[in-house]
Amino acid sequence: MERPTVHLRMHLKQEGLMNKITVGIGIASVFLGVYSFYLRATYNDKFSKLKRLQDRFGTSKGSIIHFVSYCIFPIVFGIGMIFAGMRGYSLF
Repeated sequence: MERPTVHLRMHLKQEGLMNKITVGIGIASVFLGVYSFYLRATYNDKFSKLKRLQDRFGTSKGSIIHFVSYCIFPIVFGIGMIFAGMRGYSLF
């Protein structure tokens, strides 16, 4: 007796088709990371979460945690989503 197959939506691939929603989410995520980096460089005093992280973990560790979580992670996630969408994988 055959077992029913379970497909995860992220792993469904449409042959030869680019998934525009996944690419769009990736582009938006990259823009979010770049915009956050720009704001961090120009208006560093406007980030309330940065101040809270610096108070809790110290100035340098709080800055590193904020930089990684609000600048680096969205850019890396967005690039991964763009490549996945270009290959035809669907996020939704």
